[in-house]
Amino acid sequence: MSTEGKDYRDPPPAPLLDTEELKQWSFYRALIAEFVATFLFLYIGVGTVVGYKGVHNNLCDGAGYLGVAWAFGGMIFVLVYCTAGISGGHINPAVTFGLFVARKVSLIRAVAYMTAQCLGAMLGVWMVMILTGIHYDQAGGAVNLVAPGYSKGTALGAEIIGTFVLVYTVLAATDPKRMARDSHVPVLAPLPIGFAVFVVHLALIPITGTGINPARSLGAAVVKNAKEIWDDHWIFWVGPFVGALAAAVYHQYILRSGAVKALGSFLS
Repeated sequence: MSTEGKDYRDPPPAPLLDTEELKQWSFYRALIAEFVATFLFLYIGVGTVVGYKGVHNNLCDGAGYLGVAWAFGGMIFVLVYCTAGISGGHINPAVTFGLFVARKVSLIRAVAYMTAQCLGAMLGVWMVMILTGIHYDQAGGAVNLVAPGYSKGTALGAEIIGTFVLVYTVLAATDPKRMARDSHVPVLAPLPIGFAVFVVHLALIPITGTGINPARSLGAAVVKNAKEIWDDHWIFWVGPFVGALAAAVYHQYILRSGAVKALGSFLS
């Protein structure tokens, strides 16, 4: 595609399989960054939930829904800002999947990122459990569950829409055209991404506790490990992945008209 008259350049689509990545230190450095970032994200986020639900009996005490939403959204803002130049700052398997569908990362990198994110999430929640003790149990482990009064279908729909908002924001904020225009303000990509996480939490906390991140849901589920958690756990993988898929298709192949180019790159 010609770049004449443009102030930006679209990067070529990532190859489906790029084994050369496995020979580069930058690949493993990115995995470490994703692991540590997801660990910190879950430690602060779940720690805030435990502090709110496990310590304070009065709903007016502690952080409250608003504080929990700010903790998750604020940490995403901070961590994306810190790691974007190293790994892209995904910190979420659904985001990684959406970027894979949009041909921003290879399959090898996507699978490796998801693995690092899930391991980091488990460690983060485990650390909260060790440090908070009985308060962790009183807070129910901060797991994602379908709240009483809501059906599984409602919860699934909420997770799909919430993840769509997040991944659509990620793709829009990191669009080469936007980044070229806003390059003099480096916080403009992490800020809307963090704010998207914040507002989605406000909407979804009463329904599912807000998943939109399979690593977050898996980490809490593995550490708490109760049967009722696993009964609904599929929602927190299917919902985010469907939402991410829809966001990637909408942004990359409809708004950015990349369908023909992407098809050609897959066949090449």
